[in-house]
Amino acid sequence: MQNKFSDAQHRFCGAFFVFRHLPAGEPESEKGANDVTEHEKHIKELRARAMRLPLHPGVYLMHDKSGKIIYIGKAKALKNRVSQYFGSQKNHDEKVRQMVAHVDWFEYILTDSEFEALVLECSLIKQHMPKYNILLKDDKGYSYIRVTKGPWPRISEAKQTADDGAEYIGPYISGWTVKQSVDEAQRIFRLPTCSRSFPRDIGKGRPCLNYYIKQCCAPCRGKITEEEYNEAVSEALEFLRGGSAESVRKLTARMQEASDALEFERAARIRDRLAAIRRMGERQKVVASKVPEQDVVALSQGGGRTCFEVFRFEQGRLTDRETFFAGETGSPKAARGEFLERYYSMRDRIPPRVTLDGPLEGEKLLCQWLTKKAGRKVEITVPQKGEQARLAEMCRSNAAEQLAQTMGRTGREASALDELARLLGLSEPPARIEAYDISNLAGGENVAGMVVFENGRPLRSAYRRFRIRNVVGQDDYASMREVVARRLNEYRNNRESGEGFGILPDLILLDGGRGHVAAVQPVLEEAGVAIPLFGMVKDDRHRTRAIAKNGGEIAINSNRSAFTLVSSIQDEVHRVAIGYHRLLRKKMAISSTLLSIESVGPVRAKALLRQFGTIAAIRDADFAELAGAPSMTEPAAQAVYNYFHPHREIRRES
Repeated sequence: MQNKFSDAQHRFCGAFFVFRHLPAGEPESEKGANDVTEHEKHIKELRARAMRLPLHPGVYLMHDKSGKIIYIGKAKALKNRVSQYFGSQKNHDEKVRQMVAHVDWFEYILTDSEFEALVLECSLIKQHMPKYNILLKDDKGYSYIRVTKGPWPRISEAKQTADDGAEYIGPYISGWTVKQSVDEAQRIFRLPTCSRSFPRDIGKGRPCLNYYIKQCCAPCRGKITEEEYNEAVSEALEFLRGGSAESVRKLTARMQEASDALEFERAARIRDRLAAIRRMGERQKVVASKVPEQDVVALSQGGGRTCFEVFRFEQGRLTDRETFFAGETGSPKAARGEFLERYYSMRDRIPPRVTLDGPLEGEKLLCQWLTKKAGRKVEITVPQKGEQARLAEMCRSNAAEQLAQTMGRTGREASALDELARLLGLSEPPARIEAYDISNLAGGENVAGMVVFENGRPLRSAYRRFRIRNVVGQDDYASMREVVARRLNEYRNNRESGEGFGILPDLILLDGGRGHVAAVQPVLEEAGVAIPLFGMVKDDRHRTRAIAKNGGEIAINSNRSAFTLVSSIQDEVHRVAIGYHRLLRKKMAISSTLLSIESVGPVRAKALLRQFGTIAAIRDADFAELAGAPSMTEPAAQAVYNYFHPHREIRRES
């Protein structure tokens, strides 16, 4: 291939060709021009260079002005992939826009195949750790079970060994497994977890809550001997070393021996421990899998962050769990693919199956890479129903809960937003949702209500009410068009403030079906905003049934968290709209009462209501108070007083 750039460097390196595209020098007279113009010019130059790339597999490396690599990617056809970055920015997510804004130049490496590009990409990312790639902090270390020496020994989990005289059992690769196992052993064998020291604190103070819920034998009460306590510790260690099955076998034999020796109290204690082990096993079946060995991977996005959760199963049992956080990652499909590359680049153990909570980019290529790395076939699945789908959903719910804790939300809110995004095909959960509803009575007093939900919660300070100005009669479609158009016009007038109407929502929901969506969509297009727009459809009982879109409907299962969220939004916007309509009708009825009085017109009626607040207060006012009200005269005051007191007319003095 002939390199068309005078400053490009070309060298051969093994099976790869490396090309370096540096930014072209600019005339001195052009420097200092408008920043936006300079940036746009630079993007056009980068696109022109990208368009000259070959339609060949390879890896591309984006550099900033300092020469630092800020992003590494692979491509089946370099020209097509790299040129996309420097095209219209409207089609990119925020992460890509930020990266492109910092690109000063790029270089690329040709490979013989897309698979070689993937292998090289993984190697280069591990070497350079670029800012805009998904980078996972691998804090995997060894964990130990720590057993103190001396009388009344304690069992705990430790991250590393220490020269403190304690016995350390291990090492174990999974810290999560060690912690879970130690917690199980402490509950089953009722070992203390408090900070009290024995025998020093025996008989001092009352036992803690664990004693009363039967999760501690409470040596502090002095009701258990040191011999009995040491026996419990010994059995707990056997449980940790040999697993529940071996522990059950040994405990059953000891219970029988105690029973034969007529040691019924000891036999009862062992029986209780066996029952606790069985109960623990029943709880573990909730996260058991019929697939002997697999990893379940799920993600949750929101607030510019992404949480990845990994459940690792061995012998059908959950043996490890890992959580990773990343910044902006783009679409879930792209994020899953990039995460799997990074994650299995750090792991030697690759299971025969990887189960995901949704589709990913480059599935076939990733399967090929994982198969070669593992030395046996590896498949990637996205289950739609059954046990595997439930495991993927549980993994995703845990990711949502972890993400919610970092963002000050509840796991339920994060899960509902995440589920809604997947249901509607959004790139990420909508942090800000606006909903609209129209209310009128036979075309009279046409009004609309707008509610805002932020991070799954109602933001009442952002609620707004509208009186329809330009629609005569009952035309909900035209009314909805007017309201959304006025809202977007307010955005144009207030966007510099970044508050109130100056913020655009991530999602707009209309109380209505496909007709409402079709009527309002042109308003968004005319305003030049790309906001996802959907309708909320009700059934015959006025309950949320489905979500409408252009050309069809999306059914919502009533037992899903997204259903609860959409239902609450629809109920809230309906409450606001109909409440405003009733208020205006009430005011209209009051105004009609005053306007029926001789000498009282719209101005005086409004002034009286402003002064007294209610019709009852106007009725109870005396002549002097009415006459002293703004815009009132004595004849008008006499007319009002006579209207409410027909049998006690007051005449003006001469």
